Parts: sequence; C-alpha cells; structure tokens
Amino acid sequence: MPWLCFLLVSSSLQTAKPLRFDLTALTATRDSFVFYLNDEERGQAVWQYEIQGAQLIFTATSELRPADAESLRVVMNRTTGAPVSTFHRIAVFNPQSDTVLMEHDLTVRQGRVEGTRRVGLRDGRLATHPVRTTLPAGAVWSDYALLAAAAVVAGPGDVLRGRAYSEFGDTLTTLTLVAEPPVTITVPAGTFETIPLRSAVVRLYVTRTAPRRVVKGESLDGAFRFELVTH
Repeated sequence: MPWLCFLLVSSSLQTAKPLRFDLTALTATRDSFVFYLNDEERGQAVWQYEIQGAQLIFTATSELRPADAESLRVVMNRTTGAPVSTFHRIAVFNPQSDTVLMEHDLTVRQGRVEGTRRVGLRDGRLATHPVRTTLPAGAVWSDYALLAAAAVVAGPGDVLRGRAYSEFGDTLTTLTLVAEPPVTITVPAGTFETIPLRSAVVRLYVTRTAPRRVVKGESLDGAFRFELVTH
C-alpha cells in the first residue's frame, strides 16, 4: 500500500467542527522515518518542509519494500492554507500488479484543479488523462491529512470534518479526524508529548509545541507503522 495515499475518510454522522490547518505552525524542518510491516523493518522516508515567501513546500521520498517507491512535492499557501500544486509519483514493483506507475501533476487555477494523471502498465502502455475539476472554497488536497496533520487546529475530544480533493481519484471526499487524549510516546528520535489524530484507517501522533511534527503513525489494525528516526 502506498503509505502517502492513506485516505483519512469517515462516513460517521457524528457532530463535527470544521477541519482547519494552520500552516503557519509548520516550520522549515527535515525529518526521517522508518517503516515497519508486521514489526519487520521494511523501508524509510524523508519529509522536508521549506518556506518560500507565502508558500509552504513539502517534499517527500519514500520506499516501502518490496513494492513501492514514491516521490511527492506539495505546494500550499502558508497564509490561507489553500492548495497550490501537487506532484506525486509512485513506482510499483509488485509482480502481481499490471500497474507499474501512478502519477499526477496538478495545479489550482481560478478555483479549478487542472493538470494530468498518468497510469503506466507492465506492457509499456502509458495512459494520460487530463484533469479539470472545480475545487470548492475551503477544500484542500487529501494529502493534507497526513503531511499537514501537525498543523490541524484541534483539542482533545474534537471531531473535525472538511472537504478535500482526492488527487489520484479525481473526486471530492470528506476528511474526518478525531483528536484523542494526549499521550507520551517514545520513538527512535526520542520521547514526545503528542495528541493522537484518528481517522477511519490510521492514527497519527503529532506534537503541539514548536516545531510541530508527526512523530508516529500506525494503521488501526496494527499491521503497519512508521516512526520518527532523526529530525
């Protein structure tokens, strides 16, 4: 499973507050993570945040052995929180899959998501699909639920819900996060005071003091997790 493609989506009808991201809380950082699948080390990732004027730029590279290698670059308006552009490329090395490449290159222009989506098959065929979809006011990239989780405006017990655009699905979705009670966790990089943010499939542990960051993530079934190694 491409780890950056977790869909933090819930169909719960529970009363919720608006899901908001304060991107000014994220500073220039570079973090490394290790992946575990069924308690076996299976890969790594590097996340980097850069600030260029009013823009926050997130880049990530990752490898989950033996199936996936990913690169991601997301540009956001640091002041308003609005999405600006995203490029995501996933190379698949699974002999049981006919798909060997998934990629999108998208930009928000005048309230629309525009760009291309590509899918490569094992037989060498490459299908390119144009994208031109209206983006409602306040909607974000679905990847915000992972890469901007540390910037979520939330307190323990909050249920948060907001609109997001699925970059690979070319659809609008609803992101839902539940902020759980604070917990102290220890990962290879050290011990951190965190607030867990739970979705339908994953729980992320985020710090609430500067510099804000994700220090751990785990699937709700316990099979997959990633932990901060260096920062």
